[in-house]
Amino acid sequence: MHSNLWIFIWRRKLSFLLVVSGLVLLGLWTWAILIDTTTTPPLPVPSANAEARERQQQQQNPGYQQVHIIQKLIAQANRVLRADRLKDNAAGEKAPTVQRLGNVRFLRPTQAKKAPLPLSESYLFEQERLKILEQQQRQRNAGMEELNANAEDERMLSSAERQTQYEHDLQRMGVPVVAGIGPDGPRSPNERLVHLDLKGAPPKLSFLKQLLPMLRALGATGLLIEYEDMFPFTGALQPLAAHNAYKEDELRDFLECAALHGLSVMPLLQTFGHLEYVLKLEGFEQLRELPESPQSICPSQPQSMALLEQMLTQVIELHLQCIGKATPSAPTLPIKFTHIHIGCDEVQRMGECQACRQRLRSELFLSHVISLSHFVRRHWPQLGVVIWDDQLRTMSLSELQHSQIGSYVEPMVWVYASDIYRFIQPQLWDTYAKVFPSAWVASAYKGAFGESLLVPPLQHHLENNIRWLAVIAKEGGRFAKGLRGVALTGWQRYDHFAVLCELLPVGMPSLMVSLSTVSKGYFSTNPRDNDLLRVLQCVFQPDSRRSGRPWLELHPNAHHSQLFAVCNYPGHMVFKYALRLYDKLAEVGAYLQQTREQSAWLSDYNVRHNFSSPLRVHELIARTPILIEELRAMAREAQQLLWEAYDEYTVAEFVEQHIYPTIEALQRQLASGATLLQRRTWPQRPLPLTLRIQEDMGLVTDRQPH
Repeated sequence: MHSNLWIFIWRRKLSFLLVVSGLVLLGLWTWAILIDTTTTPPLPVPSANAEARERQQQQQNPGYQQVHIIQKLIAQANRVLRADRLKDNAAGEKAPTVQRLGNVRFLRPTQAKKAPLPLSESYLFEQERLKILEQQQRQRNAGMEELNANAEDERMLSSAERQTQYEHDLQRMGVPVVAGIGPDGPRSPNERLVHLDLKGAPPKLSFLKQLLPMLRALGATGLLIEYEDMFPFTGALQPLAAHNAYKEDELRDFLECAALHGLSVMPLLQTFGHLEYVLKLEGFEQLRELPESPQSICPSQPQSMALLEQMLTQVIELHLQCIGKATPSAPTLPIKFTHIHIGCDEVQRMGECQACRQRLRSELFLSHVISLSHFVRRHWPQLGVVIWDDQLRTMSLSELQHSQIGSYVEPMVWVYASDIYRFIQPQLWDTYAKVFPSAWVASAYKGAFGESLLVPPLQHHLENNIRWLAVIAKEGGRFAKGLRGVALTGWQRYDHFAVLCELLPVGMPSLMVSLSTVSKGYFSTNPRDNDLLRVLQCVFQPDSRRSGRPWLELHPNAHHSQLFAVCNYPGHMVFKYALRLYDKLAEVGAYLQQTREQSAWLSDYNVRHNFSSPLRVHELIARTPILIEELRAMAREAQQLLWEAYDEYTVAEFVEQHIYPTIEALQRQLASGATLLQRRTWPQRPLPLTLRIQEDMGLVTDRQPH
């Protein structure tokens, strides 16, 4: 029997081993659970050396202190929770309170008991939270350490290293780099005037009013207003005013609005050259230096000085009435009208009439300027007189000092190119400083790089302004009273007879960039520190750190930055339209050049001899009607957009100058193509000679034209 039992066990030995192993494992697991639930792990007692090391670590690592505080708070919270659970368990063992009302008994509802959390699980939960908090704190500390390291690196950088980093940022943005101009460079000029050239294309005063708060926000301190024929002359001078000149009450309102925004006003009235708007008229032609040219006035005629004195009187008195005193809406506002600009630049025909030939050109100019300045100082002693400096550049130091012109006027030195010292050498600065106690300078934001440009080259104008900052810092110390400030000029025509150059709304991006740079003393590469972004209304906040690209990108061959094509500002619709028109005109110009000069079937020779392939002509003129219609649509769009800033005369001139000539060229091409397509038979070669061309070119031939 025993042998049978052992045989049975031997055959089932594997099953018995598995059962015994399971029982042993079950017993061990039960014992481990009983030990964990009945005992708590002893807390280690820190030694003196451990405490010292902990204190040293806390002093070295501020993040460790924060984690240690969080650990203490969590431990205290756990103790409070355990005490609350013990109270709940003790209260739950009591019998529920019974209330009687007659024969009805009411029992207070008992809340469901929550099983107390085992101490081991509570401790493990606390450890997990501590690990998470410690990891988060470690990440925050790492980020703060990186920021502190960067800030420390910036503080440790020398001035030269900061300048190098600044110039590197400028190069990435396409902003011109000028040595010495940067955050650690010289401060900005005291006076920053914005020139408004109103001759022949006057913006509506309602549009100019929109510019005033923006100009003030960008750092402008005043306006240099050149009226020419837009001033409302009265009396005997009434013919000098254009038919669309400003009304006197409208102009007063605008000047008072400029004063409310804290902007001074310096009127500019030409008194020697650039008097075409006066001398072109019947009744004033006898005052010309030369009968055939209305450019300059003859200073030797007594009537000339009488006319100029009347013009100065009307301009100055109007400004004194509405600017030289406090306005009713702002009775305590300090209003500045301190200077009158009398022009006197580019006097091209001087000393050529019979009376003026008896005197030197320099003597004629200086005596004329001093006479006008003496008239102003005698009647309005509070006003200073400013003139353009170009006529003084060729005069010697002795001539200038002998005339004492430095006691009468302040020169405004103007250069619109990037190389300022090419036109104003250091010797000339020294001469000016010995003659004049102070002076002004003039840069440009439009109207300086082409007589009929559509869009101003922003980068060139910005470089001109930045280089002027360097010149002001270097040469200002020569003058006894320093350089007063800078005028940012924006010419609308090169002279009275010239066509339009860049319109004021189209020049707004260039003005905003240059003005903000001059006002700050340098171009700020930080978008949060640049005043330009404070006046632009953008749908996004430019930030190079997010996009990886500079927030402003300028390029030598581009007229604008993408920033101004997506943001809003006064005149932004006109600027964006001008960019599209510029691209369209370039496209049509390339098309006309290709079909007329580069193709072999629609050239002038083909048209002149009426000899070409109809199939090729069809292909070449297929796009012409489409382009004509596109340009006509853009002309209608120009009328709608420009109406906000200009009257119908300026709008018509703009369309006639920029769009209509291209439409005419397309129509001529279409007509030439139609003529070529009408022919059905063609002559044998060689084609007949053109006698007129042979004669014009002086060619000799023994063959008579057919």
